[in-house]
Amino acid sequence: MAADTGSWCVYAVLRFFYSLFFPGLIICGVLCVYLVIGLWVIRRHLQRKKKSASTSKNGKDQMVVAFFHPYCNAGGGGERVLWCALRALQKKYPDAVYVVYTGDIHVSGQQILEGAFRRFNIKLVHPVQFVFLRKRYLVEDSRYPHFTLLGQSLGSILLGWEALMQRVPDVYIDSMGYAFTLPLFKYVGGCRVGSYVHYPTISTDMLSVVKNQNPGFNNAAFISRNALLSKAKLIYYYLFAFVYGLVGSCSDIVMVNSSWTLNHILSLWKVGHCTNIVYPPCDVQTFLDIPLHEKKVTPGHLLVSIGQFRPEKNHALQIKAFAKLLNEKAAESRHSLKLVLIGGCRNKDDEFRVNQLRRLSENLGVQENVEFKINISFDELKNYLSEATIGLHTMWNEHFGIGVVECMAAGTIILAHNSGGPKLDIVIPHEGQITGFLAESEEGYAETMAHILSLSPEKRLRIRETARASLSRFSDQEFEVAFLCSVGKLLT
Repeated sequence: MAADTGSWCVYAVLRFFYSLFFPGLIICGVLCVYLVIGLWVIRRHLQRKKKSASTSKNGKDQMVVAFFHPYCNAGGGGERVLWCALRALQKKYPDAVYVVYTGDIHVSGQQILEGAFRRFNIKLVHPVQFVFLRKRYLVEDSRYPHFTLLGQSLGSILLGWEALMQRVPDVYIDSMGYAFTLPLFKYVGGCRVGSYVHYPTISTDMLSVVKNQNPGFNNAAFISRNALLSKAKLIYYYLFAFVYGLVGSCSDIVMVNSSWTLNHILSLWKVGHCTNIVYPPCDVQTFLDIPLHEKKVTPGHLLVSIGQFRPEKNHALQIKAFAKLLNEKAAESRHSLKLVLIGGCRNKDDEFRVNQLRRLSENLGVQENVEFKINISFDELKNYLSEATIGLHTMWNEHFGIGVVECMAAGTIILAHNSGGPKLDIVIPHEGQITGFLAESEEGYAETMAHILSLSPEKRLRIRETARASLSRFSDQEFEVAFLCSVGKLLT
């Protein structure tokens, strides 16, 4: 009797849900129709708004080219790409209007341009209009302690909406990796859209880290130790990767900065017909002015690191490896070695990381040998590189590594992570000769640093010369040619 009652209850529940299926389907269909109509009305409104805003004083329509770069006042390699891209476009298309969507609301447009000149030695030949976005906090990683990728991506859509409502461009280029804004500008804004991808939001490497239950900066230890949580996160990552591929495929043209990034974007976005490698511009020529000689202006050896103080840069590994190197040196020779960490701080989170790194050097007893240089000028950067013997880089799967190229161009012997762009594109043999060194672990870095310091001045000079000879493909001029060739179809 109880079994019959239970069966009847299950049947009743199933029948109830079945009765709701067709009404629900109809309601969903109606809502979708209303959504499409609403988006069409918004698009028509934005097109009229764009037409009225793009008309110049002489009555002709001016093409508006917009870059989405919420952190354009930061001092990283991505910002150098932005300013070099703008300079290249202004030279070829001087009559267009150029817009930068930025969240740097506490500085003026003039201050941003002055910062680009001070940090990168780049000066634009024509004015740039800045659209200041007040909702940049929506893409801050600190706002989403859990489901960070999803939170930032959804936040970027809202930030993109704010940008679109203020200025509707003809051509939209995401130069900072916010792929979820692409369908918004393409289908609602009616823009031709392109992407310059520095680093995929999610990669197959990230999937493998979770799948293999390896801890990392994007895979907390409490998740990696729990099989159930790891499986749940893996499902989340696979679903996110699928959606990321859909939004990325909206791009009319895609530029990637390295072979490593290319492989991941081809796997996820599947738009090989319009995807090209455009190596980021490195101010190679400026650093080539530094004479190649055994640097003995001061006694001992200087080791430098260039990179924004972000968690994935793994500055802690540099300090730990350097401490291990010092511990293996005699007391009198410890004072002859110094590590200088040079980088930009974007916000309070980055400043907090710098303070943590300072405490780490104190705990390891190497604070007297470690210095931090924050947001320094281009001239100061060049001076440090002119004195350095070794350039350090420790990010796992760095997408490219402009700092690596700059170190090599300046004549330092590079010691980079054995992965990503440095491994595939930069620290590779040139005419059969080595251009630098690669390492992975704390011990590997310490041993390789000791090996480099033990080389004779003549051997170090040969490595420097070979490294410099290999860098012509990363110059500003090569970037301009490749960039203009890729974006040409968007602007014609």
